[in-house]
Amino acid sequence: MSAPAHRLVIALAQIPFVVGDIAGNADRLRRARAEAAGFGADIVMTPELCLAGYPPEDLVLKPAFQEACRTACEALARETGDGGPAMLVGLPWVEKGLLHNAMALLDGGRIEAVRFKVDLPNYGVFDEKRVFAPGPSPGPIVFRGVRIGVPICEDIWGPDPVECILETGGEILLVGNASPYERDKLAIRQNVAVDRVVESGLPLIYLNMVGGQDEVVFEGASFALNADRSLAVQCPAFRPVVARTVWERGANGWACVEGPREVVEEGDEADYAACVLGLRDYVENNRFPGVVLGLSGGVDSALCAAMAVDALGAARVHAVMLPYRFTSSESLSDAAACATALGVRYDIVPIAEPVEGVEHALERMFAGKPRDVTEENIQSRARGLVLMAISNKSGAMVVTTGNKSEMSVGYATLYGDMNGGFNPIKDLYKMEVFRLGALRNRWKPVGALGPDGEAIPENILTKAPSAELRENQKDEDSLPPYPVLDAILHGLVEKEMRVADIVAQGFDPETVRRVEKLLYLAEYKRRQSAPGVKVGPKNFGRDRRYPIVNRFRDPGLPAQEPDPALAPRGAAGTSERFED
Repeated sequence: MSAPAHRLVIALAQIPFVVGDIAGNADRLRRARAEAAGFGADIVMTPELCLAGYPPEDLVLKPAFQEACRTACEALARETGDGGPAMLVGLPWVEKGLLHNAMALLDGGRIEAVRFKVDLPNYGVFDEKRVFAPGPSPGPIVFRGVRIGVPICEDIWGPDPVECILETGGEILLVGNASPYERDKLAIRQNVAVDRVVESGLPLIYLNMVGGQDEVVFEGASFALNADRSLAVQCPAFRPVVARTVWERGANGWACVEGPREVVEEGDEADYAACVLGLRDYVENNRFPGVVLGLSGGVDSALCAAMAVDALGAARVHAVMLPYRFTSSESLSDAAACATALGVRYDIVPIAEPVEGVEHALERMFAGKPRDVTEENIQSRARGLVLMAISNKSGAMVVTTGNKSEMSVGYATLYGDMNGGFNPIKDLYKMEVFRLGALRNRWKPVGALGPDGEAIPENILTKAPSAELRENQKDEDSLPPYPVLDAILHGLVEKEMRVADIVAQGFDPETVRRVEKLLYLAEYKRRQSAPGVKVGPKNFGRDRRYPIVNRFRDPGLPAQEPDPALAPRGAAGTSERFED
């Protein structure tokens, strides 16, 4: 046996993968390995389940899918017989009839070792306990005489798997992840990694996937920590990279002596970059030639248009103004100015004829009944019909542009302004939309394809929001002011707060109860809404799963302690078994 290595060049393949594109994912791994070989890598790290794409959901239960992943892995393993870098590859793996989330070491023309994920997450966007079996506590893998621990993603969020690796002689932790973007999540990840480093005394590499998959975005932002908790490597966020890191063994174990140190986006900049990346990859991976959207002169559609241009380039974005008699001249000029600033194709399609045609068709049925929200919705649905017709004819995907405030309380029209294939701002509240619009006028993400400078006319960012479905309409005619509404919704949705606790913060009790009622009533609309980028902790989708039929309403009372007189007779923390 050769002496253990004292120097390792570890390549971090922070690259995108597509769910179900097994052959394409294998080719992406080949290209990453070739790049790593060019800078002398000994081993290439890859993200969790990269061969399958993440999250594969129930697709991973198909035997044909499992077999295709295994076949691709074996082909990659044979290719490592060329003397080039080894690879740690994430894939689903069937062992003794059980399906595991696995990481395989490919080296010397064979699959040298496989380790299984132990802690399967089952919260938020994760549903792994439904499809995978947990593995046993993972011992290290011996590579070039070095005992490498390969915990997988959630395995480092608790101490046990890493403790097992340490107790069985592990020297360094290589952690493959598919951790979705969420506001401020990078700091949380790094704190978790620091905890594991402190407990184990081992250095750690945290490799994360990058790219969009349906509603989730993986921002990358991979990093490495030395055993003294110092940040040794920081990869960029929202961009692919095959990063070279150099590790040397010293008297106190392994330490990183070379690696990238990038600055990553934070706060609103990170949210904007996530929305752009999610939209771009949704369009590209579904092979749409471009997108079309209604440009109303309001802030929501303007921000979506800017994101679309940043993601795809102006030539692939088609903006359409759909005016009716309630559309103001200000909106017409603002929409035109926004289209000009972004450099997109801009058409005006008046909707008077389809709206009045529908109203005429219903005239006898609606005789004697006053005009109300019905006629407003006909306008919205006419716009949706026109946009979908353009989409059908051109193949471009409709971008829908409703924000989270509107979707929370149902201030949106089914089969109207909710029409579309994807919504980049679905998880942004209205005040966040305004903030990101102002941000875009002074900054844009690295690699964005849109113009420098002002992309959204200032008047759009300062005028009062209006759906313009009736004369002199303002959103605040129907809703609380957005700063108030957003704060209440944040308490109800993100924090699951009691009504009484929100009221105690100074909000009007009737307003809070009304917002809660609207939130629950709009569940049926949200179930029929387009997918959109997750940026916060509770997006409407996989994060928050509420019943449509739901009669519960918070009574608005202070927190109630359980009645000790009614507690079960068993000891605290136990349950008694009752049988008929």
